[in-house]
Amino acid sequence: MELSEVFHSISVIAIMILIGTALARVTPITEDTRRTYTTLIVNVAMPCIILSSIFKVSIDESILRNMGLVFLLSIGVNLIGIGIGWFFASASTENRKLRQEIALLSGLGNTGFIGIPLCAAILGPEGALYAAVFDAGVDLVIWTVGVMILNNSFRFTWATCKSLINIPLIAIIFGLLFAVINYRPPSVFIELTNQLAALASPLAMFYIGLLIMFRSNHTVKTRNSNLIAPVVSKLIILPLITLSIIRTFPIPLNDVTSKVLLMQAMMPTLTLASILFTKHSKNDVFGALTTITSTILALLTIPLLILLFSKFNYM
Repeated sequence: MELSEVFHSISVIAIMILIGTALARVTPITEDTRRTYTTLIVNVAMPCIILSSIFKVSIDESILRNMGLVFLLSIGVNLIGIGIGWFFASASTENRKLRQEIALLSGLGNTGFIGIPLCAAILGPEGALYAAVFDAGVDLVIWTVGVMILNNSFRFTWATCKSLINIPLIAIIFGLLFAVINYRPPSVFIELTNQLAALASPLAMFYIGLLIMFRSNHTVKTRNSNLIAPVVSKLIILPLITLSIIRTFPIPLNDVTSKVLLMQAMMPTLTLASILFTKHSKNDVFGALTTITSTILALLTIPLLILLFSKFNYM
């Protein structure tokens, strides 16, 4: 992996986040503003980057096999991360009251808003495709295991199934269906998805910048020590464990697949944490602060980990 591309992409992301914070200073931030951004990102930009990647990649048996492996490993990595967070929270009296929140913040990353655009920029369409599949695994864990943990109930209901249905997942299903039956959409549709896919990264980074300013103006004080467990678990421990999984996995993984798995494991805590916690009457302030802290630190840890892994020929 070319380190110059990594630092270039991270620098661009950092600048776009700064633009988002600047926009937040001159433009009133409301819940409607945030809802508009998330709607555009999740329901327009993300599906288009998925479809655009599928249209650019020749789907064959090998690609489908790799996608299946990425999906299964995504579920495994996320569950391991949750387990790590649960362990650290349970081991500390100070963190025990936030055990559910810390567990989810330690395992579930921002693999959609940041992960997919970053993998697309560095690894190309195939990388973006695998990154989208990894993100689908994250969604599955969020709306099944994640919701069960927050509710202290481990029953699988029809409502849980309905929550798994979203437009990015539909885009993956239809995109793969088109690829399997060898259907090529009209050129105007392909051009449209390419144009809208280009919106994914700037919109997502602007949103994170807006979120940083919004939360910094609306949060209350919390113990900084509570942030250590989920941030360290998510940004450092989980990527190292993912590396060990890849190196000992019995089925050989190709270069792009391995890099996507590692990069997605490096992502900061999921942006939707505070929304998820609010919905289930958990500490949304803690979720927001962890998201902000991990996102800022990830701008340093992602290139440093990639540099370290590349030095030992792991990436």
